Amino acid sequence: MMAPLPDDHDAVIAVGPGHAAVLAALHEAAFPLEEQWDEASFAVQLQQLGTVALMAVRGEQATDPAGFVLFRTIFEDCEILTLAVAPYCRRQGMGGLLMRAAMKHAADQGAEHMLLEVETTNLPARTLYDRLGFSAIGLRRQYYHGGGDALVLSRSLDGAKITGGE
Repeated sequence: MMAPLPDDHDAVIAVGPGHAAVLAALHEAAFPLEEQWDEASFAVQLQQLGTVALMAVRGEQATDPAGFVLFRTIFEDCEILTLAVAPYCRRQGMGGLLMRAAMKHAADQGAEHMLLEVETTNLPARTLYDRLGFSAIGLRRQYYHGGGDALVLSRSLDGAKITGGE
């Protein structure tokens, strides 16, 4: 079981292209070199129609970046493009907080389903997604740079049932 978030000043805020450098820095801290996205990649993604970034912040002024989720909603489908949590915030419920916020936002925009890929060997992420109600619907062989396979996961966005991942 994950420890509760220690600070009642945590918040999730929507961010735009002006935060691309912060998102890139968080991504760099969370992923191996070959998986990292740069500032320009985030700036381009955030200008795409239907793409949203939500960033978790913490601290007295809720200004310390703790993680983010980047997702795109097209009609009834929402795809998680990437999720990153700062190493110092892991195992504190931050990933669940971000994913629940993304699910609610997508459902509010009319999405009915959420999809994502996760490396088969990423057990902490797979555990989080399982707790959030995601189910495997496919496998993408050699999807990642190092040759790792990706599970394709999906879940319904029935607004009344966006729970889990605490």
